[in-house]
Amino acid sequence: MLKAAIIGASGYTGAELAGLVQAHPNLTLAGLYVSEGSLDAKKPFSSLYPRWRGVIEQALLPLDDAAIQQICDQADIVLLATAHEVSHDLAPGFLAKGMPVFDLSGAFRVPGEGFYDKFYGFAHQFGDWLSKAAYGLAEWNQDAIKAAQLIAVPGCYPTASLTALKPLQVNDLIAAGSRPIISAVSGVSGAGRKASMANSFCEVSFKPYGVLNHRHQPEISHHLSNNVLFQPHLGNFIRGILATIYVELKDGVTDEQIANAYHQAYDGQKIVRLTGQWPQINDVAGTPFCDLHWARDGKQLIVVSAIDNLLKGAASQAIQCINIHQGFSPLAGLVQE
Repeated sequence: MLKAAIIGASGYTGAELAGLVQAHPNLTLAGLYVSEGSLDAKKPFSSLYPRWRGVIEQALLPLDDAAIQQICDQADIVLLATAHEVSHDLAPGFLAKGMPVFDLSGAFRVPGEGFYDKFYGFAHQFGDWLSKAAYGLAEWNQDAIKAAQLIAVPGCYPTASLTALKPLQVNDLIAAGSRPIISAVSGVSGAGRKASMANSFCEVSFKPYGVLNHRHQPEISHHLSNNVLFQPHLGNFIRGILATIYVELKDGVTDEQIANAYHQAYDGQKIVRLTGQWPQINDVAGTPFCDLHWARDGKQLIVVSAIDNLLKGAASQAIQCINIHQGFSPLAGLVQE
């Protein structure tokens, strides 16, 4: 059994990771950790997430120097469900010890001069690891994920968007010079567990945010190799993402070319489902799936993508990456085979 340490285990994504590791046939929990000053430190995990009562009773350990040494001594892999700058600071230490690191923050997703200063508010200090990190879009980057020591698990919006757009891009079906338009809405859990007025259910209203300056726009554009226009919205529901994407097709693109692009990419892959009907959040919430469907009107194509932001958009995709990296069955711990 491979021993996995989870740092940031008290947050929504960290909790999903803990549950997935606990249920995985090839993984076991090496420890659950929170920041040294966290109010959750030393509490039983199940006191925060009672659905795991009697199953995951480990205490949430404060991440002090002794805990870091314990991880290095006892764990085989590290999962970082931490804030971007925290992951940036922590990952190189574990990597220097030869440990595989699966980072669910944005700290190692996008190489580029000044990107982190502009979009994340800190100067990146580890350009060597940034250049060596594999982008963990599981259905598309399997060779890189398998070979890399550091896997940067994509953001939830980029996962929904790139899964929908990459079959079109790699088959050269998008009109030259056009920018796919992504209008996406996420549940409130995407804002994290920490309480604020912005994510209080008494205050939440369907609304746009990050207009023309959201950090996921350059992430999607970089990994698609095509500029996009991305607009996220906050929805008044707990979890899930629905992305409606508008694409201008090249002259002469046929229905058969579009269908072949998607079927060649995803036939036989149980996580991405070509549904034949318009996806909805209720179909994917609480699951590791991404549901896709499309329709066209002349040169205009609409693609709709639905995922659970905490699972396919974070924790279950990290498990996919572990499965790929370690040579486990691709669906281990996620889907009954």
